[in-house]
Parts: sequence; structure tokens; C-alpha cells
Amino acid sequence: MLPASDQPIALIDCNNFYVSCERLFDPSLRGIPVIVLSNNDGCAVARSEEAKALGIRMGAPVFKIRDLMQRHGVKALSSNYTLYGDLSRRVVDVLHGYSPRLDVYSIDETFIDLSGFGDRMEAHAARMRRAVGIETGIPTCVGIAPTKTLAKLANFAAKKNPIFGGVCNLMHPEVRDYVMRRIPIGEIWGVGPATEARLTAQGITNAAELRDMALPLARQIGTVVLERLVAELRGIACLDFEDVPPQRKGMAVTRSAGTPMTAFDVLAQAVTAHATRAAEKLRGHGLVAGTITVFFHTSPHKPERPQHSASRSVRLRPMSNHTFDLVDAAVGAARRAWKGDPAGNGCAYTKAGVILDDLVAEVERPELLFPPDRPRDARLMDALDAINDRFGKKTVVLGREGFESGWVTRAALRSPRYTTRISDLPTVRV
Repeated sequence: MLPASDQPIALIDCNNFYVSCERLFDPSLRGIPVIVLSNNDGCAVARSEEAKALGIRMGAPVFKIRDLMQRHGVKALSSNYTLYGDLSRRVVDVLHGYSPRLDVYSIDETFIDLSGFGDRMEAHAARMRRAVGIETGIPTCVGIAPTKTLAKLANFAAKKNPIFGGVCNLMHPEVRDYVMRRIPIGEIWGVGPATEARLTAQGITNAAELRDMALPLARQIGTVVLERLVAELRGIACLDFEDVPPQRKGMAVTRSAGTPMTAFDVLAQAVTAHATRAAEKLRGHGLVAGTITVFFHTSPHKPERPQHSASRSVRLRPMSNHTFDLVDAAVGAARRAWKGDPAGNGCAYTKAGVILDDLVAEVERPELLFPPDRPRDARLMDALDAINDRFGKKTVVLGREGFESGWVTRAALRSPRYTTRISDLPTVRV
């Protein structure tokens, strides 16, 4: 383990990010309970503070809370990932002006190195938070601490306790101890329900008690993972600061179907769309894949229907990020898996996807003794990506994807993609 750290790490977290993105363009949503729904508008994946106060839990199925939503006027919206992703990028662009080292952890969280700011770090964090609000309109809170785990706790405190004014600094041991004694173990980054139950059985109920736990006991209860977490709570940095993101080892594109897929041609359209998107992502990261896996399955929530799941993997030779290569391999794998279905096409498949493995940088792709003669393929893919980047996703698609996609995920309540689609810009008439 590394020695106790005195280098400050800040975590800036966008408050209720999906809801904040929606409120940015629709002020009528402010002050009322709002939830954002998962694919196919099935579950709540984001909630405003007003919705949380009503007792709506993360992942709550809509059909179970429909009466509650009607009684309290809860506004439900479909996920608008295009909008959220673009606003996330804009937030990170602002943060680059406040530190040379960033570690983008998720769509709404970024770790920031504040080394060298000394006593000015809190004021610097407050300026950073204010700049994000002014330039993007997204509200944030900042937690500062010597380790990533403590920075997460500091951010939690900054959100929950207005005394901190949106910026909580746990670099001071006295403040750190005060905060940790008031945060239950279930709120600690990396402590899941099973681990929480085992710790509670040991009489450990808050972050300070977990910090003071003997390391051998921590390893016994939760393996080396919990032992490292306890060390992080003591200020010993065990999680690296990754200002250069590591190369991806795998990639997946999966979607639930808006309408159950009962015929192979419909499944093939969905698999084609997923493989096409996977190829785009590979090219965007400068990678090629060596293996592609296709899977599809029925809904486990409808036991009255025939149940079945299937998957097949295919080696890509040569390793590729070419749309045609991935689509051919994926559809071929799906066809073989479909033939192996004992129920034939009597099953109603509700989800399908492709998974890419054995990823390497395109420049490091192994050479074949007899490579295929396709000199124009790279230019074709460049043209395909350029057209779709300029005129919008799916402006140009493979014919195999079809033109009437009944399987497409439902998003009946999605807001416009204001920042990435000219056609979605609001119109002002004077």
C-alpha cells in the first residue's frame, strides 16, 4: 500500500444529472417531482429531490408507482442519452480550465487533482463549481479529500449538509472525523447490501467505525477489496488517479426491444443495428476487436411465455472494426444460435446485444500472412462516420437493418436533443 496521502483529490458530481439536464431546457420542471426512465420506459433511473422525498426508489418499476405518480403529479421522461452525453462533455471541458489532471469517472462524476493549491483549494473548488453552473447550467457539489473514497464521502456530505455550501473539504482530520461519524456504511462507495449486512452484524454502522476496523478482519469479511477500502478511509491511497484512461478491454451494445422479437428477420435487424453501433465505437476509440459475441433472450418477468436464451461467439480474422465484418459475423452467429433454439421462433425475445472482446489498438493489429485486398474499406468507413456525424446518427445505415424497426426501444416521453440536432432546436416566433 501507498503511504498516507496529503495530496488533495476533488470529486465534482453533477446533482441529479439527468433531471438537471432536462430542467435546463424546460424550466417548468423545476420544483416539481421528476423521474427519468430506463430503456423502454420501464424503471426510474434518475429522480429529482422532490421525487426522492415521495419515496420513489432508484430502479422502481413504473407500473408499481403509477398511482403514486398520478397522486403527486410526478413528471416522467424517457432517457435522452444523446443530450446527457453532450452536456457531460461540456462540463468536462469547463473542468479542464481548473486542473491539468482529470480522471473522468462517469457521465456525471470527475476526479480532479488539486495538488499545489494549498490553502486556496476550497476557494478554487468553489470557483470551479460556479463556472460549471454559469457555462453549462448544471448544478454540482465538490468533495475534497486525500483519497478517492474519502472524496466520495466528502461529496456526499456537500450534497446533504448545506453548512458546507456545496464544497466539503475533508483534508482536515477533525472535519473528516465529524463527517465520517454521521455517514452510514450503506452510503460508502463500494459497500453493497451483502457487505453492509456483514458489517452491521459486527456492530459497524458508520464510516468512522469502518475506518477503525482491523485490516485482517476487513479482509476476512470482504476480501482484499474491503481491506483496501478501509485503508482509503484512513487516508492511504489505494486507487490510482487515472488522468490517462486505460485502454478498454471489452465493449458492448445491448438494447431491450420495444416490441418482442418473434421472427429471425426482426432479430437480425436488431443485431445489425447493435453491431453497426459497436463498429462505430471501436473506430472512435481507435481499436479493433478479435471476438464478437451475440446474445438474445426472452423476458424473465413473463414466465407464462416460452423461455429461452442463446449466445454465440465468433473469432474475427483479421481483427476488425469494419461495419460489414462485424455485421456479417454477428448475424451469422445469431442465425446459428436461432437454429439451436428448441422452441423454434415461438419465443418472444425482448433483449439482444453484441459484446466485443480481445480489443487492441488499430495500429497494433497483428498482420496476416495473406491479408484481404480491401484498400478502400478504411475510406468507406471514414465516409460513413463523417456523414452520420454531420447529419445525425443513422442518416446512412445498412439495408439489413431495415426501415421499419418495430424492435426499437420505446422512448415515448423523450425530450428533444437540443444540443446535437438542429431539427430539435426550439423555434421562437416574434
